[in-house]
Amino acid sequence: MTPGWRDWLFSGKAFLASMLALFVALSLDLPRPYWAMAAVYVVANPLAGATSSKGLYRALGTLLGASAAVFFVPLFVNAPELLSIVVALWTGTLLFISMLDRSARSYVFMLAGYSLPMIALPSVGSPETVFDTALARSEEIIIGIVCASLVSAVVFPASVSSLLGQRITTWLDDAGSWADEILRGEGASPATPLKRQKLASDVTGLDLVISQLGHDANGRDIARHSRELRGRLLMLLPLFSSLADRLHALKSSGQELPPALSVLLNDAASWLQQGGAGKPDGTGARLRRRIDDVQTSESSETGWNALLYRSALARLGEIVDLWHDCLTLRDEIASGRHAGPWHPVFRHRQVVGRVRHYDFALIAFAAGSVVAGIAVACFFWIFTGWQNGAGFVTMAAVACSFFAAMDRPAPFIRSMFIWSAVSLVISFTYIFAILPAVNSYELLVVAFAPPFLLLGLLITRPQFNMLAMLLSVNSASFIALQDRYTSDFTTFTNEAIAALAGIGFALVWTLIARPFGAELAAWRLVRAGWKDLAETAAGERRTDHERLSGRILDRLGQLVPRLAAVEDRELKKVDGFADVRLGFNVLMLQTKRKELSGASAVSIGRVLTGVSDFYRSRLDAGQAIDPPDTLRAAIDDSLGTIAHEQAETRDNIDALVGLRRALFPEAPPPEHWPAPETIPTPLQIAAE
Repeated sequence: MTPGWRDWLFSGKAFLASMLALFVALSLDLPRPYWAMAAVYVVANPLAGATSSKGLYRALGTLLGASAAVFFVPLFVNAPELLSIVVALWTGTLLFISMLDRSARSYVFMLAGYSLPMIALPSVGSPETVFDTALARSEEIIIGIVCASLVSAVVFPASVSSLLGQRITTWLDDAGSWADEILRGEGASPATPLKRQKLASDVTGLDLVISQLGHDANGRDIARHSRELRGRLLMLLPLFSSLADRLHALKSSGQELPPALSVLLNDAASWLQQGGAGKPDGTGARLRRRIDDVQTSESSETGWNALLYRSALARLGEIVDLWHDCLTLRDEIASGRHAGPWHPVFRHRQVVGRVRHYDFALIAFAAGSVVAGIAVACFFWIFTGWQNGAGFVTMAAVACSFFAAMDRPAPFIRSMFIWSAVSLVISFTYIFAILPAVNSYELLVVAFAPPFLLLGLLITRPQFNMLAMLLSVNSASFIALQDRYTSDFTTFTNEAIAALAGIGFALVWTLIARPFGAELAAWRLVRAGWKDLAETAAGERRTDHERLSGRILDRLGQLVPRLAAVEDRELKKVDGFADVRLGFNVLMLQTKRKELSGASAVSIGRVLTGVSDFYRSRLDAGQAIDPPDTLRAAIDDSLGTIAHEQAETRDNIDALVGLRRALFPEAPPPEHWPAPETIPTPLQIAAE
């Protein structure tokens, strides 16, 4: 917890930029120079690219909100009820758009949304000043942004690509540890532990960092490689889960793994366990050749264990190819450049694209609750005629908008209320005890240094980032420093009450409008997955395979952190990777069934119909009911029908094996296939 030199460097840079912005704004005799100072702490980030990114988007959002204020206030100034509705709808609509964008660009829309009430409402009593207010805020915000970006880029800049490289290395370390557990037997289980499912949410968390690469001087060349890497990291996870399931099934059969396979698994484990320290050398290619040799030399046995064996080899080969690609991309990203055309090793399946899953109804509900809350706050102001009502509505809009994307916004708004109260105490101390003794800019810098340098240290810590940003921004805003000292206890008290009342109203309104937590969002994600699987198995989305793959894995990344936060016992039973594996197997059957004909094609059709009916029954029941035995029988019959066909049907057989293991992990082997006495012995190359 002790601050390091990087923490002190960032804090010093942020304070330097804020004092520079304040000096420029004071020199230009702008009406609210403290806005420039506050803007620095809003966009400040230890990474130069992230600072520039947020600064650019804050400038765009401010200009958009200011333009809206200049447009709407003259139109509706004589109809306060209509203006209230316009402000509420504007804020909610742009908030809805921002929640659909998971990149740093979303800040443009959220800021534009609550900038309208921030600029427009204080001007309703004198609408002729709205343009001057909008212009002044835009100028002061841009001054703060320019100063923050300049200092961040010039004084010991830190690259976004370096952070991305660190996160990728950490992820590869965790994934390599899981792979080692699977391949050596300790982690070979049909159910994926929740701590391993968390790897999916860690990958989706890279989206924000990748979106900032374009604003980093060293990151523009590697943005495409970063997106390629993200897709491959996500693809690794269901493959790990599938391999763990196959090895578990083989070991549960009571037979020992063939020596050749055991050696191969141990060698692969030794390579993968290196994690981020691994190198894209010839190890991957050598392992792949050995896997291919085993696959081509295996017996023609069609027993259940033989099918599991082939499926495990196929998954291991795909993992080796993907891992080699990930290490290659990681090295190019770490170098900050790409060395020309890149040729991936992993070509067996379409790597998922950038398609995301959006719960439009839940997002609309969150934005709609903000619209209703702002409207209620506005009408309360109109009804009471409160002189400081503009500040009340503005803070309510800001608090509601900031945390609307959270499953449970209330705890965060409560923290905002507490720390805003603390910032008011700090501001009161400065206005009435410290600033009266300050008579020069130099003394002002000295007076501001202790609290703002301390807050800068906290901004670098994820667990303190929000409270430190609130304290620094609110303290600068509530002090409301002008070019000459003025103080009015009554004005300060009224504005403080309005600000806290606005945040308090947002808290109460959120508790009323959104009393549910992560359980609702988690169940909706689970049901959306069931719906996708039912429709895909029924053939309703024949041309949507790549998009479905992206949605399946993105949904998993959203679901995992919610599963860790809920107490619902039924949700705790959900294995996100099982549905992902099943989804990919359904896609494989839909793609490859055209290679079959006659009884084989008919049997595959029955299986897909059974899968579709099963997931529709889950949707109807509203809970995770067990699959029927008739579906298992359909899968076994289909395997029995096509198992003796040759290589052109191998993908279909592999997908059927995956379906059976995903749906019936504890079921015994198919009854009409007696388990062979031994698993096929590989490596007959010498005899050939």
